[in-house]
Amino acid sequence: MSIDITLHFWRLNAPQPVVDHLSRVLDAGEIARADRFVHLRDRTAYRIGRGRLRELLGEWRGQDPASLRFDVGPQGKPSLSGGPHFNLSHSGGLACLAITQDVEIGADIEAYREVEDAVAERFFAPKEYAQLSALPSVEWLAGFFRIWTRKEAVVKAIGEGLSIPLDAFDVTVDPKAPPLMTRLDPTRGRVEDWSLVHLDLGEAMVGALAVRAAGQAVRVQVRECPPDLSCHWSV
Repeated sequence: MSIDITLHFWRLNAPQPVVDHLSRVLDAGEIARADRFVHLRDRTAYRIGRGRLRELLGEWRGQDPASLRFDVGPQGKPSLSGGPHFNLSHSGGLACLAITQDVEIGADIEAYREVEDAVAERFFAPKEYAQLSALPSVEWLAGFFRIWTRKEAVVKAIGEGLSIPLDAFDVTVDPKAPPLMTRLDPTRGRVEDWSLVHLDLGEAMVGALAVRAAGQAVRVQVRECPPDLSCHWSV
């Protein structure tokens, strides 16, 4: 048995005819949310992101994307009755959609940006912070976002939002080590039930996936990726 994950990556900018086409599959609530963004680029990015999400899920289900009706969890995570499970993340003008029929999934991508050491000390578990601090200074930022994306992916897979402290579990930090959860508060489950996937997105971005695999192998297929983006994964 294996858990099969399909990944799609796309840019959040497009010619106006494409934006208009994607906007036609959005519902009234999505249009209203898009229009609340102050900047045109943000309104455009939301329409592209949500419209393409609907297209891909509609294709998966064999359904008109405009007819999809999303359920929303208590922490805002959307889902579809009858599946598939999915999670959307975006950063730096790029969107990432992870889809699987098997289990709840979390995905997170992040464009590198300056971060203060105090953020890591505040949010990471003590062991993670110590290992991050031991990295050479030139590797610190990449190490920070390795930890951050793995943790965010886990939190998004669980679907309970910020009610889960980021220091309730540890993930690997070393760039040469496989992506793993190494500690978990026992009230929240077992470490061995979790599988993490590292997403290598070139020199400026990184990402992660998280699923409760419970010993099952995880297989990833990148179905869609911009030609100027490097998309590789490892477990």
